[in-house]
Amino acid sequence: MGTLKLGKMTMRSLFKKPATLMYPVIPREWQERTRGHIDIDVDVCIFCGICQKKCPTNALTVDKAERTWTIERMKCIQCSCCVDVCPTKCLTNENTYTTPSTEKIADTFVGPPPKPKEKPKTEVPKENGEKA
Repeated sequence: MGTLKLGKMTMRSLFKKPATLMYPVIPREWQERTRGHIDIDVDVCIFCGICQKKCPTNALTVDKAERTWTIERMKCIQCSCCVDVCPTKCLTNENTYTTPSTEKIADTFVGPPPKPKEKPKTEVPKENGEKA
């Protein structure tokens, strides 16, 4: 009885497409909800450090003085906590994975210099005693 089931399964699988993909030739299409890697739009980031405090593995380091945002990819577990708490929504969870590596590399993103604050304009009186 068992050999009939095995023979039926074997004959059926001979005439079907393979269940696996030809990976190097055909790249895998990731689904929309796949958690891949964390990406940042450093131009929008205000370097508040909330993402660093929320990260359960301490994979993020934010330095407000130097305006740098660093992530250690091998520590990150793609839980998306930092993406959820970001007040400016500059963090995104992309649906592609990072390339495998044997070295632990930290990606550092440097933000643009802060914009200088505008000083309030003061009125300068003219020479004839008239107001400007």
